[in-house]
Amino acid sequence: MNDPNSRPDQNRSDTQRIDDRKFLEDAALGGLTEIAVGKLAVEKGASDAVKQFGQKMIDDHIKSNDELKRFAASGGVTVPDTLDSRHQSRVDKLAKLSGAEFDKAYIKDQQKYHQQNAKEFKQEAENGSVAQVKDFAAKALPAVQQHLELAKDLNKK
Repeated sequence: MNDPNSRPDQNRSDTQRIDDRKFLEDAALGGLTEIAVGKLAVEKGASDAVKQFGQKMIDDHIKSNDELKRFAASGGVTVPDTLDSRHQSRVDKLAKLSGAEFDKAYIKDQQKYHQQNAKEFKQEAENGSVAQVKDFAAKALPAVQQHLELAKDLNKK
């Protein structure tokens, strides 16, 4: 991660600088949360569409988090492998629901999460300080955007 050739652009204001390490940690926590709530969707969802979306989130985020862990480790960064209290509370909130009530809350949660996630990955891809982290974000961004579109489509149904 300490590549001397990937220094922050000195002409950027501090508000545009991205904390690459925090991005990796947040991405890992987000992925772990998506796996946990995806499992809830498969288990508690009323509609097949929600259950299928939940399974896709599990599969995609396991793959992404495995790649993220390998990438981060190669740069000397340790990313979380368990949820913090903020992310666990998101899981706990959905775990209390079931059926159609779960579906509605899960779809809303997924749309909100992926909107924020797409914004963060785009910011990292454009403004990150470390080239490898920027590349990771740029590579992952299309999947995040696809997840957002799928969540929006679910919301329309």
